[in-house]
Amino acid sequence: MPLLGTRPLPRSAPARVLACGAWLKNTACLIERDEVHWSPLHDDLADPAHCAMLDASVAALLARAGGPLQAVAHDLHPDFHSTHVAQRVAAEHGVPAIGVQHHHAHIAVVQAEQGLQGPVIGLALDGVGLGLDGTAWGGELLLVEGARWQRLDHLPALHLPGGDVAAREPWRMAASVLQWLGRADEITPRLAPAVGVQAARTVQAMLARKLNSPLSTGAGRWFDAVAGLLGLSVRQAFEAEAAITLENAATAWLDAHPGFDAPCDSLDLRAPMTQIAALASHGAEAQGRGAALFHLALANGLVTVAAQAARRHGTDTVVLGGGCFLNKLLTTRITQALQQQGLRVLQPVTVSCGDAGLALGQAWVAACTVGDVAFRPTHPMPLEP
Repeated sequence: MPLLGTRPLPRSAPARVLACGAWLKNTACLIERDEVHWSPLHDDLADPAHCAMLDASVAALLARAGGPLQAVAHDLHPDFHSTHVAQRVAAEHGVPAIGVQHHHAHIAVVQAEQGLQGPVIGLALDGVGLGLDGTAWGGELLLVEGARWQRLDHLPALHLPGGDVAAREPWRMAASVLQWLGRADEITPRLAPAVGVQAARTVQAMLARKLNSPLSTGAGRWFDAVAGLLGLSVRQAFEAEAAITLENAATAWLDAHPGFDAPCDSLDLRAPMTQIAALASHGAEAQGRGAALFHLALANGLVTVAAQAARRHGTDTVVLGGGCFLNKLLTTRITQALQQQGLRVLQPVTVSCGDAGLALGQAWVAACTVGDVAFRPTHPMPLEP
């Protein structure tokens, strides 16, 4: 398979590393010296044809390498095809296979791409990535410096009734929020008109018993939950459909109400979600208001905790990573508010903020792990969930 291309890096990588990318929107890359060599986009690895494309790209990247590999990087999830490829290649070349936590990699993309030195605060917002505790993460406040990082805070965890199916059916996440708010008795009467009594009762019972309902802090699932609660999305026809619909509703409403704000000083979303739940059945005007309330409360909460963390850890840089930052409204609000507090806000420029760019972050973390002492952190930083 032909490679996509080569881009320069502002700092020479401390090691030659192949990275095999994520599960969704998979790409692979090779970093060596001051260059990154990219594979084409292989798309999601649930398709065997896409797995074969990754295999071919890895072979092409290995042929392109100007010397022996020093490590192969992969996601922490043990069942991904990309993880299996990385482990096989590492064994064949006699080098370490290094697992890199998904959200750490999102922030490291910007560190590699823009040559950042010293610690940064990272806001990593997406749908899902395996955390160190074995649960699904995706709404993360991180402290990151090279190969070292620390989880400082995160969005509240919601149960996903039905597991992965909850990511495709926002009404299930709406039910989860109602249960989280202590309003589980409202699940069936509120959601049955859209999905049927039996489905609503089943999900209500699953949440009550925590059956097949794993926890997730994923920001994407919070967008789904609000869209489902407001009646803007029941089932998604394509990825992020609910989040896009919610953003569009919020943007249109804010255009008509430019002075509106939703103060929030933490990542505890209970107060704004209680207000949104009260608006859920009051028509298009209330849907727009609820969508705006969620966006602004989330943005304000994230700004507060990120700014506090930056001051506490002596950095002026906040890095944004993860697919939720494709949301223009959220990104603009966060960026402007942090800049007003004198902070520098960075996000990927040459690659996607989503999983299509993740391999670069994986490669950079692994290179810093095995490479030059100059890339070690200036402050001791415990690795902890």
